[in-house]
Amino acid sequence: MNRCPLTYREISAGLYSRNGIKQLNSRLITLLPLDYTKEELLEEAAARSGKISLEGVQPKLSAILSIPGSSFVLTDMGGKYIIKPQQTLYTALPENEDLTMRLASLAGIEVPQHGLIYDKTGTLHYFIKRFDRMKKDQKYAVEDFAQLSGKNRNTKYNSSMEKVAGIVEKYCSFPMIEKIKLFKLTLFNFLTGNEDMHLKNYSLITKDEISTLTPAYDLLNTTIVIKNAAEEIALPLRGRKRSLTRKDLVTYFASECMGLNNRTIEIVLEELLDAITSWENEIEISFLSNKMKDDYFSLLQKRRRVIGLA
Repeated sequence: MNRCPLTYREISAGLYSRNGIKQLNSRLITLLPLDYTKEELLEEAAARSGKISLEGVQPKLSAILSIPGSSFVLTDMGGKYIIKPQQTLYTALPENEDLTMRLASLAGIEVPQHGLIYDKTGTLHYFIKRFDRMKKDQKYAVEDFAQLSGKNRNTKYNSSMEKVAGIVEKYCSFPMIEKIKLFKLTLFNFLTGNEDMHLKNYSLITKDEISTLTPAYDLLNTTIVIKNAAEEIALPLRGRKRSLTRKDLVTYFASECMGLNNRTIEIVLEELLDAITSWENEIEISFLSNKMKDDYFSLLQKRRRVIGLA
């Protein structure tokens, strides 16, 4: 019995479940594999890198979902989706990112539509829908925190979590609401081993003159990918990037730094604790190897004890 990479649910035949295809687009009847191999996708990403505005270490491709063609189609302009192919250097990044994004959603963190899709050889790749696109190819105004703090891709680690909170305070229309989101996201990244949340992985979006945090993106358990990771967080908190404690993450960051009250903090912790039960099942049925599942699960158990969610 196979599992659908769009829903993680068992299917008796085919590549995807009917429900998964309909979730992708209600007008879609079937979904064909990408008409590329992994190597061809990486070549396409390299060839198009100067034509599309997608930054980052991972190779990325812009795509549209063709309903008549029942497939994703690569494009240089007007793409509504981003495709991240399998890499040669790191193992199973698409499966890792898709799982981590699913865990975020289960915790009540807003994420864009995303999933795993097959290529013509049966290899899985990751896709995510762009949240900055409106109808008729118009865009919402989106600025990442590097731009908002005068940094660039080369200086995106030159900041701190205190400064991230300061950007929320300065630029968000309703900063206290967004600080709650930031607190939950920060705890989530700690729990799931995401040590690469630099300034370009936080962004603000403006709709109808209201500025908020964007849906979360680029969530990845980097700790199980980069062995013997030296850090727990990309941007220092209280001047440190490792050996963080509940006092650092909860008492200091949430209460002292961002001014969240005790009841709000308790609700966020309760929501994460409730989600962890479903996380364990989601990790088990994910498309990671058994070894990576064990590593993911072990890290989660260790980190939840640190912040008192055991």
